[in-house]
Order: sequence, then C-alpha cells, then structure tokens
Amino acid sequence: MNIMNLINAMPGAVAQGLIWGIMAIGVYITYRVLDVADLTVDGSITTGGVVCVMMMLAGYPAWISMLGALAAGMLAGLVTGLLHTAMGIPALLSGILTQLSLYSINLRIMQKSNQSISVDKYDLLVSLRYIMPAIAVCAVLVVVIIAVLYWFFGTSLGCSIRATGANPNMSRAQGINVNVTKIIGLMISNGLVALSGALLSQYNGFADVKMGIGAIVIGLAAVIIGDVIFGKFFLNFASKLLAVVFGAIIYYMVLQIVFWFGLNSDYLKLLTAVIVAVFLAIPYWKSEYFSKPVKRGE
Repeated sequence: MNIMNLINAMPGAVAQGLIWGIMAIGVYITYRVLDVADLTVDGSITTGGVVCVMMMLAGYPAWISMLGALAAGMLAGLVTGLLHTAMGIPALLSGILTQLSLYSINLRIMQKSNQSISVDKYDLLVSLRYIMPAIAVCAVLVVVIIAVLYWFFGTSLGCSIRATGANPNMSRAQGINVNVTKIIGLMISNGLVALSGALLSQYNGFADVKMGIGAIVIGLAAVIIGDVIFGKFFLNFASKLLAVVFGAIIYYMVLQIVFWFGLNSDYLKLLTAVIVAVFLAIPYWKSEYFSKPVKRGE
C-alpha cells in the first residue's frame, strides 16, 4: 500500500464531499429542521443531474442548466408535500411514491438509462479532470448556499418552518399554516438535493438513472457525522449547516482510507450502513457507558 496513493486521492474525496455536502444540507432541512423522513432525495438528486445534463446538451449554459435542475428538484418536493398535506399520505410513503415516479420521469427525459457529457465539448462548472478548480467552485457554492439559508431561516417564513418542525401543534395554535411550511421546506430541501445532482453529473461526466440509489443514507451519514463530531462546537444555524458539509467530507475521506486498505468496492453500501450505524450509536454509547453517574448529594 502506497501512502502517496491515499494522499493523491484526498482532493477527490474533498471535492465529492463538498458536492454531496450540498445534498446533505437538503437532508438536514427535512431531517433536523422539519423532522420529516423524506425519501424523495434518492430520486430528486438523479432528476437534478438528468435535467442539468440534458439542458447542457441542448445548448444551455451550465448556470442556466443548474437553475433548471434546482427548479425540477423543487417541483419534486412540491409533489411530495402535496401528497403528504393535501392527500393525507404519511411523509415517508409520500417520498417513496415521488421517488418511484421520478425513476420513470428521469428515463423519459434521457430516453435511455444514462447520458454522458464531456468537459472537452461543454463548459462544465466542475469536472473530475480538474479537481482543484472543482473544489474552489464547490466551496464558493457551499458558502453562498449557507449564507442564503442562514438569512432565509431568520425571516418570519423561515422561523415558521423551524417552528413547524419543532412543534407543529403549537405552531398551528399560533396561526402558522403548517401544511404550507412543510411544502416549502420540502421544496427547498429537494431543490438543494437536485442542485447537488447537477454538480455531481458534471463532475462525473454523466447522468445515470441509478445514480441516486442510497443517496439518503449518504446524506444522513453526513448529518450524523457532522453532529457527532462538531455538534458541541457549532451552535448557531449556519455553523450547523457547515458541520453537515464537513461531515460529508469526512465520510468520503473515510471511504478513501478504507478502500486504500483494500476493501472491495462491492461492499460500499454495506460500509455506508456501518458508518451511519456507528455514528448513530456514539451518542447512546456516551450516555450509557462513558458518562459518570451523578451521586446523590453532589
């Protein structure tokens, strides 16, 4: 095992971590802010990649194509939100239904299971071939996204969304339309997920109808890793979003280290599940086995 191979692989892990970190921010909004389990993301990340690639192939510039991907993701979130609020379907099942529908929609958009796009022929924002510029572009996007979300969730509408996730009954009693706030939260979340998919398809040089399988697990891994490692240090909303991005970067660094030790890539999904399970268990282990019991009289 050559240590230089591992070192050379780390910039790629950082680039992927930043791209998936944007997706993880979207997962954070539903999982932590709205307190909703949304499985739409496995489909909406693919939709973002598919829409972006097909628009660029049709002659649109990268930033217009990414806006199209953002809009497509928000539309997917709108569908999930309407299934949940207007039709009374549980949020988990609503996400599954939308995700299932998006598989056929993505196939219809591409007319086949995958579509490539070359950095030699198209002006991509990020590319696997140019990792350092990709890191710079993604880092700037992450900062902008966190700044915009920090501002938005400080507005009355943003505070209403946070209140809905914290206590929907109390929010309803205060005159907040919780159905509307849930829909808006799901739209923002899936819009960010689709934006991540647009970056991912450019970075990899292709969009594939199966590229989103297991995306929700990676997003949860980033959220949980960021919370476990940085939760005590990052206290305000913006820093928590940044912790999620750091969690995604750490996740991909861990993957690179494990693969460097020779793990077969066929075990990637299993490894992801193990990483999530371990980081989920850490807070429980701390409270059960490593916290000193408080004696009476102290």
